[in-house]
Amino acid sequence: MHQEASEHTADVDSRGAKFFIAEEGPSFWQPVPANGFVRCLLNGAKLGTTTPFSMGTQTVAPGGCYVREHAHDRSEEVIFFYAGSGGSVVIDDIEYPVKPQTAVYLGTNCRHKFVNNGADDLSFMWFLMPGGIEEFFESVGRVRHPGDPTPEPFARPDNVQEIEARTVFASGVSSVSGEGDTNGSNGAAKD
Repeated sequence: MHQEASEHTADVDSRGAKFFIAEEGPSFWQPVPANGFVRCLLNGAKLGTTTPFSMGTQTVAPGGCYVREHAHDRSEEVIFFYAGSGGSVVIDDIEYPVKPQTAVYLGTNCRHKFVNNGADDLSFMWFLMPGGIEEFFESVGRVRHPGDPTPEPFARPDNVQEIEARTVFASGVSSVSGEGDTNGSNGAAKD
């Protein structure tokens, strides 16, 4: 006979299994050009796992917003798109259309960028091994609480390259240099 689980984060059993509600974890509004938000759901360091990892979701606003090109020099990444249409992933300068139920594996130092040219939010799950990306999202973003209105587009901090260097990004790959102008009310940076 099964017991009914509570609706809140809880230990599930003595082996360390955990149950998480997405809106209970840390969440951060993201700056231009992505806009949207991230939710940091699972972190191997906090859970005490034997294999370090980070897992969460990201929602990129519509109308040309995007996650800037970057690579991870110490991490492999798995992306699973679950909502939105009109999106693409650019891997080493080749653009691939994505739709819900698309999975992408990105090895270390694989340059990639996520673009939302659709009319609705583009949402995906990210899984990084080893983890550590949460510090980046917190450092460049603003705390988000469920039900908060979407903020006006805001710029990344001036020291974003320093933040990237101390977290999970490869040096010399990110396209943060020279970008940051906005075009239109959605705050999408010019490509």
